[in-house]
Amino acid sequence: MSEPRDENEPVRIPDHNLDDLVCTVSGLIAETRKQGETLARLTDEQPPGPADEAEGPGRGPATTPSGADGPAEASSVFILAMAGQAYAEELAALKVWVEDLLLPVYGREITSTRPWCPQWTEHPEAVARLHALWLAWQQFTGTDAGLAGPSLWHRDHLDPGLMQLRAPDGPFSACTTSPSRPNHRLLAAPAAYEVAA
Repeated sequence: MSEPRDENEPVRIPDHNLDDLVCTVSGLIAETRKQGETLARLTDEQPPGPADEAEGPGRGPATTPSGADGPAEASSVFILAMAGQAYAEELAALKVWVEDLLLPVYGREITSTRPWCPQWTEHPEAVARLHALWLAWQQFTGTDAGLAGPSLWHRDHLDPGLMQLRAPDGPFSACTTSPSRPNHRLLAAPAAYEVAA
């Protein structure tokens, strides 16, 4: 029969359980840090000025006024809803994820049936699709996503997303795929979006 444990006595954990505990604590610390960075980024965003709203196509204002006496609130975490400095910072963070994680792991060979453009940041559709993939990656690879989270990200987001991005008629179809003949071109906007002169 075991003796009752003194409340002031430290808890003893068997050595074989320490690795699991260390892994769990490390994961929680990493997740907390990531959430802190996201929170800091979201709370530091400033409302765009009139000059920021005209930054480029598909980059609407990142904020919506909440009233004459209240501060503006972020209307979306999606990159195409951002403008100015907020857009530039989000694009820089996206670029790190794409170039340091996505491409080294999932890049595959570039061919005419699977084009890719190294200047992908200049293709608004590619930026939008890659940003959506990144947002989903953050949601489905966190410690609270569960064990099936990464599998769901691959099946529901990565595979269909890359099929659209790298389709022969996708956003990179106008770019040459041969490294010996680099040719970056943006596709012309559909006629419905052209401004009448």
